[in-house]
Order: sequence, then C-alpha cells, then structure tokens
Amino acid sequence: MQEEISNQLKQIQEQVETLKEKVRFLEDSKKDQLSIAIVSGDMDKILAAMVISLAAAAMDTKVRLFFSFWSLSALRDNKKKAINKDLISRMFGLILPKGRNKLKLSNMNMGGMGPMMIKHLMKKQCVLSLDQMFKEAGDLGIEITICEMSMNLMGFKKEEMIDYPQLRYAGAATFVSEAGESSIQLFI
Repeated sequence: MQEEISNQLKQIQEQVETLKEKVRFLEDSKKDQLSIAIVSGDMDKILAAMVISLAAAAMDTKVRLFFSFWSLSALRDNKKKAINKDLISRMFGLILPKGRNKLKLSNMNMGGMGPMMIKHLMKKQCVLSLDQMFKEAGDLGIEITICEMSMNLMGFKKEEMIDYPQLRYAGAATFVSEAGESSIQLFI
C-alpha cells in the first residue's frame, strides 16, 4: 500500500513538472508586442489606432501596424505623385483621400465639417494631430507595414506613400506570423 501511494505521488509530481514546463513555454511564447491590423480609412479609427499605439510604445511595448485596404489612404503623401498608372488605379487615386489630413469620420462626417470640428477640438484640448502622432510613432520605433496586395489592388504605388522611418511592404502572412507572437492583437 505504501509503495502504491509513493508511486501515485511520484506520478503526480511528474505531472506537475510537465505542467510547469508547459506554462513556462506559454509565458515565453508571447512577446511584449502589440500588433494592429488597420483596414478602416476613417479618421477616427486611424486616430484610435495611433493613440493606442503611442500609449503602448510609451510603455516600452513593441508596436507593429499593418495597414491594409482603405487605411492605405492615410499613408498616401499628398505631395507625391505616381506616374504610369492605369485607368482604374488613377480613378482610385482620385476618389480616395490623399493623406491622413483628408480622411472622413466614420460617423457625423457632416459634409466634411466633422473632421474639421474634431481637429479643432483636438487642438483646443492639446491632443496631438495625426501628423504629430505619426512623427511621434516614428520616433518611438513603431513599425508600419503596408499590405502589398491591397496596395496593388487599389492601384497605389510605393512612390506615393509617406516617408516614414520604419515603413515596409509585406503581405498578410507576415502580419499573421508577427501577430501570432504578440501578446496583444487588435483589428481596426
């Protein structure tokens, strides 16, 4: 009987050690990293993504932003022009906002007055503008990845995108891989 109890205790101890190893592995498998997939091109949603990103980066969390589809409008430089675009690409370029300062609000756009009102309130409340947020993001090392597939579908070219220190071009698989390592993943 004593031997049977001793064997059961030994098995329980082995199981506890196995569980401890698995918990250690799980704790070590996620990095202190925030990954955000941004697909909306609405000003308020870009603002939300930037505010969350800056807060995380200020807390020494690595931040990776993946801009796709409509959000690419926020990364277009209104001073740059791409040449040799086909008709559909030129149409997208004309229809979609050219840069973060031309974005509309998702709600209460009010014929274009909504963004002006939000910008006025932000300035009055000493909230950074989108331009300032992007500069701060660059200074804090926040990475921005532009989805190549979305960029190609929408007819955008690299030469019309913003200058940003940690800007790169990649596909969804890159985002999924990096987000899998992140302790926090968001979709905006």
